Amino acid sequence: MSVVKINVLTVPAEQRETLEQRFASRAGAVESSDGFEWFELLRPVEGTDQYLVYTRWRDEASFQAWMEGPMKASHQGQADGGDRPKPASSSAAVWTFEVVQQAAPKSE
Repeated sequence: MSVVKINVLTVPAEQRETLEQRFASRAGAVESSDGFEWFELLRPVEGTDQYLVYTRWRDEASFQAWMEGPMKASHQGQADGGDRPKPASSSAAVWTFEVVQQAAPKSE
């Protein structure tokens, strides 16, 4: 079954727009990666300052290949173009889960 990676980003209120703009500017960057299945950027509504970046992959190897290939290259490209922008988040952690069960809406 698939593997889910959730990047937990603590984002101060004044950096929320910056974070969202950075993700919007990279739209489409992960979709063509082998083994990629899903992406969502989840904005907190109440009670927390943590955004969740949800990605789903066919397997751990697919995620690692993306991390070592396109993801790494995109971050190096930012650094090569001058000063890398300051992170919008004040901390980050990655959670990993295996999909054990899933459901989709029933067709009518």
